[in-house]
Amino acid sequence: MYPKFFKTMEFTAQQIADFLGGQVEGDPTVKVGNFSKIEEGKPGTITFLSNPKYSHYIYDCNASIVLVNKDFKPEKEIPATLIRVNNAYECLAQLFSMVEQSKPKKNGVSPLAFIAPTAEIGEDVYIAPFVYVGENVKIGKNTQIYSHCNIEDNSSVGENTVLFSGVHVYPECSIGSNCILHSGVVIGADGFGFAQSEDGTYKKITQIGNVILEDDIEVGANTTIDRATLGSTIVHKGVKIDNLVQIAHNDEIGENTVIVAQTGIAGSTKIGKNCVIGGQVGIVGHLQIADNTQIGAQSGVTNSVKTPGQVIIGSPAIPIQNFRRSSIVFKNLSELQKMVTELKNKVEELEKNKTPEK
Repeated sequence: MYPKFFKTMEFTAQQIADFLGGQVEGDPTVKVGNFSKIEEGKPGTITFLSNPKYSHYIYDCNASIVLVNKDFKPEKEIPATLIRVNNAYECLAQLFSMVEQSKPKKNGVSPLAFIAPTAEIGEDVYIAPFVYVGENVKIGKNTQIYSHCNIEDNSSVGENTVLFSGVHVYPECSIGSNCILHSGVVIGADGFGFAQSEDGTYKKITQIGNVILEDDIEVGANTTIDRATLGSTIVHKGVKIDNLVQIAHNDEIGENTVIVAQTGIAGSTKIGKNCVIGGQVGIVGHLQIADNTQIGAQSGVTNSVKTPGQVIIGSPAIPIQNFRRSSIVFKNLSELQKMVTELKNKVEELEKNKTPEK
């Protein structure tokens, strides 16, 4: 069950509908003070239905209010009060955001934090115990930095940004405003650069670039974004990155692209705007991925995608229409092999029994 989110406050269905721009269907005075999942709905809670796979739960759901899409058509009577909205999932996110914003924010700098004398700290910043802030670092107003974060020399963090515990920002890196970096994120570690000598040993190529994260970016736990060899590794505005993602040196990620967990992007690859990259995708280096590309989970991308708006999947990744046709063939390979073997044997038999020409 979700923790109590309205604390001692409760809201009616009508109040919630007014906030979301929705329409009440049922009792507008029913009150809720908590969330629940639709399969675990309890009186006094609000839940949602957006995935048709969960539709059967709504008919026995004990939640007091259910958010549904405007085009939802019930097959029988529903006990809960409905609030019809354009997008139930998006509206749930709005409620979550409202709850988060209502929580009291911490502020002030702990005496147990180290702040270099040349650092510039904005107004209403929270810096927890055991944070390290290096020389010439700039931190914007209303930013929150939790314990055991390191922000090293000459780096900057914008306004209204949150760095959860254990984030490490290497020197010379820039993080924008309204960003969220979850625990274990490393920004600006060295790119994987080595030159092989004649004797077979590897000599490190010093990485002298940096990382730039623009505004409105979220980075999941234990994700790493490497500094450039020269220039900058750039993550543009609005990008959302899941946990355990590796973005290599000199990569560039376009605006509003989404990257799901365990994806690895090799160096000097340019990802376009509004792309969706599924989980466990591998992308080799020095590629160009066009805007609005969708890459299916566990794909291996070995060539540039030059046509915008394609959906690709597989390893090596190919357009999804080709992949589906190939999948039909692949799952029948054993039968096809059997047929080919039988045909081969018949041809050999025919050749063997063939009457010689006179």
